Amino acid sequence: MLSTRFTADGSFSLHSDRFAEGFHSSGGALQEANSKFVLPAQLDRFPSGCCLRVLDVCFGLGYNTAALMAALPNAGGPRLECWGLELDRSPLRLALAEPRFIDLWPKHVVAALGAVATDGYWQDSLRQHSVQMLWGDARQELQNLPKDLQLDLILLDAFSPGKCPQLWSEEFLQSLASLLAPGGRLLTYCRAAAVRNSLRHAGLELRSLLPKAGEKSEWSSGTLALCSKDRDQTPPETGPGWCGLSVMEEEHLQTRAGVPYRDPSGTDLAASILKRRQQEQALSYRPSTSAWQRKWGLLRQA
Repeated sequence: MLSTRFTADGSFSLHSDRFAEGFHSSGGALQEANSKFVLPAQLDRFPSGCCLRVLDVCFGLGYNTAALMAALPNAGGPRLECWGLELDRSPLRLALAEPRFIDLWPKHVVAALGAVATDGYWQDSLRQHSVQMLWGDARQELQNLPKDLQLDLILLDAFSPGKCPQLWSEEFLQSLASLLAPGGRLLTYCRAAAVRNSLRHAGLELRSLLPKAGEKSEWSSGTLALCSKDRDQTPPETGPGWCGLSVMEEEHLQTRAGVPYRDPSGTDLAASILKRRQQEQALSYRPSTSAWQRKWGLLRQA
């Protein structure tokens, strides 16, 4: 069951009883999309006429794709090819029935969301933009993306690892990382050590997202993972909305919190994945996460 919520910036959101979590932070659904996904994407890197390829994992209400589309130039910008992965059609349909959600976006963005909700596909020949939905379990639907696809951006916005470990497993994150083009970026609100370790094991370089304006200052607001297959180009240590991992964050990766979620078959239920990780943590010689929290005075934050 889904229930309606309005976040602090006035934007519409939902709460899932199944996952016992909201789709967005209480601070603001629109602000979250812009600060955690659009800003660190650095869309001005993509010149006019080039192709910007994006994968939106857990499309949900459509905020992240919509905010990205709204941030692109009306004319003279890159061509957008976007794919969305989503299990449930209900969140997008509920959002499109809310006038205050519709009012957030330019007409072509509303048209795109409406088309993918009903037909699963939208194309704008004027702007040369397209959005295609793949409905179903994201682990399996990844196989239905175009062959040899290389993505510039992956927007990963699943429910938290403790609620939906299927989409944070080392295997799934490895699959996502393998789709990134050189210089490509995976962006997520998640700062979990298990997730960051899996992204690093997949060969990506990690950066920490900074709090957005007005957001409560915490040790991290998310993760940017960079694909640097071209070793002649060193990814920037800092940029709009991000910085390098601190010593404290690096130490976090060495604790038991850094034990990854594992889903070897790509079909396990959440309970099985969580149990497997708990067993591995119990046998681990890694330092306890609580000791790390005490060292850095984070018991109330973590």
